[in-house]
Amino acid sequence: MNLGGSVKGRLALGLLLIGLFATITLCAAVFIEYRITLTDLAGPQELRAAWKEMIEHVGLPILVVLAPTLLATNWFIGRAFQPLSRAAAAIEATRAERGVRVETDDFPAEALPFVEAMNRLLARLDETAAQQEAFASDVAHELRTPLTIVAMELERPGPVDSARLRGEIMAMRRLIDQLLLLAQVNAEATAPLPATAFALDALAEDIVSLTAPQVIAGGRRIELQMLGHPGEVHGHREAVGAALRNLVENAARAAPAGTTVRITCGPGAVIRVGDDGPGLRPEQLARLVRRHERADHPSAEGAGLGLAIADRIMAAHGGCLATDFEAREIVMQFP
Repeated sequence: MNLGGSVKGRLALGLLLIGLFATITLCAAVFIEYRITLTDLAGPQELRAAWKEMIEHVGLPILVVLAPTLLATNWFIGRAFQPLSRAAAAIEATRAERGVRVETDDFPAEALPFVEAMNRLLARLDETAAQQEAFASDVAHELRTPLTIVAMELERPGPVDSARLRGEIMAMRRLIDQLLLLAQVNAEATAPLPATAFALDALAEDIVSLTAPQVIAGGRRIELQMLGHPGEVHGHREAVGAALRNLVENAARAAPAGTTVRITCGPGAVIRVGDDGPGLRPEQLARLVRRHERADHPSAEGAGLGLAIADRIMAAHGGCLATDFEAREIVMQFP
């Protein structure tokens, strides 16, 4: 049996070591008290007398003290940890549902930090599960609209508007690609998306080049500015690029016609995306990244989950998504 594998075993091993140390110490004390040397133990009669003295004055007292102590310790420790066994049985019998917590009333003080930490972990898991359910509901809502449009277009008499169908299908495909990308980042799927160091200024240039035709076609301008020395980020370049593209497209929808979408990179590991729209207050941003809600944008185009996806990608990279209401900017802040 592995004595060090449990509290009982560790206490028993500790008591045995204490008994051994006490035995050696008492033997040494007896030798010193009676001035016994190794020469005195040379003969068999003297050796037997010494052993008898050790057993009577050292061995038996320690055995009388140590044996009941071991038994009492085993009994008391067993009773002290019975709440753990009861809690394990209760958890095992509990249905798989949110809101499960371990009752802490009967636990010894030494076990309370562990149980409270486990309850906090269960609370965080509940919160994560609720967010995932809300996010899945949002995705279902987003996919339902283009699917309905496609179905109506296919069912209506007359020629099919292929351009409109292609646009709806491409919108669904892009949303699904972003969700798969987000799932890979959250799961730390390093095989399809190896984490590497990349420069934010080069990434911003690529996203501006990619989105500029769409922004200009919508009657807006797009501008990229570098401030100081833009930093590097260690993570998934494709995911961060998807988050930045979402923010640029949201800004293009929010900006009035004829105005400019501004992307500012740096100084440091930060990217700002601004427009001349109504802007977002912190409480509005907090609401938008948690549930399917649109900001007060004049356009109903786009997926509507851009901020939520960008927020989750930033969290997966240890950063955060913030808003500067006065500057009318959304800020991607990396660690």
